[in-house]
Amino acid sequence: MIGKAGYATSHNTRVMTEEDYFGHELGVRFANDVETTINFAFNSAELDATAQDILVSQAAWIKKFPELKFRVYGHTDLTGAEASNKALGMKRALAVVSFFERQGIPRNRLQAVISYGEERPAINTSQKERRNRRAVTEVTGFYQKHKSVIDGK
Repeated sequence: MIGKAGYATSHNTRVMTEEDYFGHELGVRFANDVETTINFAFNSAELDATAQDILVSQAAWIKKFPELKFRVYGHTDLTGAEASNKALGMKRALAVVSFFERQGIPRNRLQAVISYGEERPAINTSQKERRNRRAVTEVTGFYQKHKSVIDGK
């Protein structure tokens, strides 16, 4: 919430308690330890074998840190109508969330599911582009306070 009027107190509290620092550091660690992005076939929200392998790795990492919550962002390429792309991006993000649930991760640890549709392309092209048809998983903060040190064990 840095730079947002009215959030100074909550931001300062998080900084003073190191919550923002550890959340950021664990987000970096997640991105370094596992692939954070999966891709989809054109006009599809089905998880292929490669995507499932990546998500299994993500789920194993997520299970090591029960105090963290995550957000899944769904994206599409730049072809098609905006409304259809928003819906497809959401279906992709929900496919990932459902997969995580089947791996034993509680739904309430997945803080939000957001669809950017065709916004924020990885590759700026109006052509069909697989790298834009993706879902990205990120650490977003803490689900609950833990007495133990956050060490992934």
